[in-house]
Amino acid sequence: MSAETITNAVAKRDTGPAAMVKQYGSDFQAVLPSHIKPEQWIRLAQGALKKGRKQGGRFELEIAAGNNPGVFLAALLDAARLGLEPGTEQFYLTPRKVKGQLEILGIVGYQGLIELMYRAGAISSVVAECVYEHDTFRFRPGQDEIPTHEIDWDADDRGNLRLVYAFARMKDGATSKVVVLNRAAIQRIKATSQGADSQYSPWTTSEPAMWLKSAVRQLAKWVPTSAEYMREQLRAVRDVAAEPAGMDTPRVPGELAVQDVSHLPVDAVLDAELVGDRSDEVTELEGGQ
Repeated sequence: MSAETITNAVAKRDTGPAAMVKQYGSDFQAVLPSHIKPEQWIRLAQGALKKGRKQGGRFELEIAAGNNPGVFLAALLDAARLGLEPGTEQFYLTPRKVKGQLEILGIVGYQGLIELMYRAGAISSVVAECVYEHDTFRFRPGQDEIPTHEIDWDADDRGNLRLVYAFARMKDGATSKVVVLNRAAIQRIKATSQGADSQYSPWTTSEPAMWLKSAVRQLAKWVPTSAEYMREQLRAVRDVAAEPAGMDTPRVPGELAVQDVSHLPVDAVLDAELVGDRSDEVTELEGGQ
């Protein structure tokens, strides 16, 4: 379902944005990962329209969605395809001005990136934190495994944003590369973001979250993708299958049984909602955000 198709179909009906979400529920259900309940996701998308500021008694997101239904529903399809919750820090729905009128812009948030990283299967936890000027921060690459970050929780003001960092704990106990970005690096990222200076942009309304997203997005380059992880799982299964009979070789936790995968090629797609490197996909959806 393309944005043009949506626009033409919606033009024939006099429906509000919330009704449109329900009307196209089957399209969203078709692309949602199986672990997400379509009815719950649709209610969440409808509720997202009732957040934020109002103009003339209507919420700005409702106005933006009604001004260009095709763009609005296409943004929701992007969220559904990724299995992220619209209107949350997983997937922002923000109004933006296009030719003088508000439209919806969908942006993958830092929690959405973390969710996609978890689904890859290799990560047990992700740590992402902002460092403010009154915090104590120390990290020596090559000497420290993870940063030392001390916060005075009694302080009335931690000062301005100074740094942001992120790292992941792998299921095998290892620690990923630690990503640390300073203000100059964040400003370079912001300069390439679509509509970053808009009053509606998350860079304006949720700046710490965008700092976190910038660090998590860099971290994603240093952790296994779902495709890589599943290929390693398949190789491990084949190694077990090749062992002489009677050897008691433990399988990797969560690994598929040998009989389930022995006939598949190494690059086989076992589950479309888990397997596949979506980093390019996410970058495209972000529109530079």
